[in-house]
Amino acid sequence: MSEREGGGKAITVREIIEALLFATDEPLAVKQLLEIFSILEEGEKPREVTPDGILACIEELNRAYEHEGRAFRIVKVAGGYQFATRPEFGVWLGKMVTEKSRRKLSVSALETLAIIAYKQPVTKPEVESIRGVNADYVLHTLLERNLVAIIGRAATPGRPLLYGTTKEFLKHFGINDLSELPKPREIDELMAEAEFEVEKRMLQELEEKRKIEEGGEPE
Repeated sequence: MSEREGGGKAITVREIIEALLFATDEPLAVKQLLEIFSILEEGEKPREVTPDGILACIEELNRAYEHEGRAFRIVKVAGGYQFATRPEFGVWLGKMVTEKSRRKLSVSALETLAIIAYKQPVTKPEVESIRGVNADYVLHTLLERNLVAIIGRAATPGRPLLYGTTKEFLKHFGINDLSELPKPREIDELMAEAEFEVEKRMLQELEEKRKIEEGGEPE
């Protein structure tokens, strides 16, 4: 690219993409990035300013971050791209961003959100039938947080409102689309594995306690 800053080296498409993704609060889709580059005249557009070229630039940036041992990567979320720290730094970020505890979803909100995510489009009476409790307050909270949205009306008596998840939901849980939600079978396997680990720990603790009582040394 021919643009220069203070007579220095030319600014590359890769650097521009890096700057845009660094500055954005929302994921930027390839289409949006192309629209930003549309300010250039046809003859000024470098070969990288194509959908494949932009994706290649993002891959190059990620390879550079990996090579340099950076704590972040460019990830695909909700159909767009943005910077995100690597998962292994999550515990440190959690300690820093204490505000997250204030915004943490309640158990009832998570239950309602799970029902909507897996059953959508779904009505409030259907959610209440599954949970067995009134869902007015929880739905209001989820709508305020923009995790769910009203997406239409059901073709049933009374024409109740239909609810579905939003892009904010995808961002909140760090997934690109609903197909990445764990399948019910996978959830059952995870739950069974967690229960097995708990039982295993309990047995180990009981065994160590028995050895101590018998005058032996725990392993």
